[in-house]
Amino acid sequence: MANRDGKRKTREQLSIRRVPELGYYLIVTDTKETEKNYMNGLRDSIPEELQRKLVIKVSNTKTDKLVSEAVNLASRQPQYREPWIIFDRDRVKNFDQITKEAEQNSIKAGWSNPCIEIWFSAYLGKIPGYNDSVTCCNGFAQTYRRITGKDYDKSDTGIYSKLCRYGNEKKAIKNAESIYKKQNEDCNNPSEMCPCTTVYGLVKEIKDKIEKECSS
Repeated sequence: MANRDGKRKTREQLSIRRVPELGYYLIVTDTKETEKNYMNGLRDSIPEELQRKLVIKVSNTKTDKLVSEAVNLASRQPQYREPWIIFDRDRVKNFDQITKEAEQNSIKAGWSNPCIEIWFSAYLGKIPGYNDSVTCCNGFAQTYRRITGKDYDKSDTGIYSKLCRYGNEKKAIKNAESIYKKQNEDCNNPSEMCPCTTVYGLVKEIKDKIEKECSS
């Protein structure tokens, strides 16, 4: 490929040109282990030169304060124009209000109902009909052990890479997206959409941007 002067570009110049464009993401969660470890793994899976564009913050505030925390952090770091909050339905009483507040403040919400393990399950084949977090965690742990031969540990720092190794991320995204669209047609509120997750939206958005740029 030639540049404007008619000279062929060097391999180094071509590699620089193909560096994907990715906006700055601020991802705020209220868990110190599972969601944080998964998001750290997602960040570490993308090209090294882009990893600084994904900042994961663990908030010590209650779940219902996640939106205000994300707004506050984003206002202090204006380069992060893609703010997300990641949280579980679990026993959060004002779950629907949090999702509405996020939308009102231009914060994207990656929620899982009943818990993040429903999204993890999608990697390993399907999203089962679990209605509570305890059943969901136990059910996923059994599936995880059957497929991987290992015990599931909520504090596993390598959970993202293991899900990708033993499962299929693209199929997980497709499955989760299909279920979300169906649930969204039948239910009025996220709290009624169970099992369901929107975490796939963040993963899909990031991976699609990178894949598009790398293939252009």
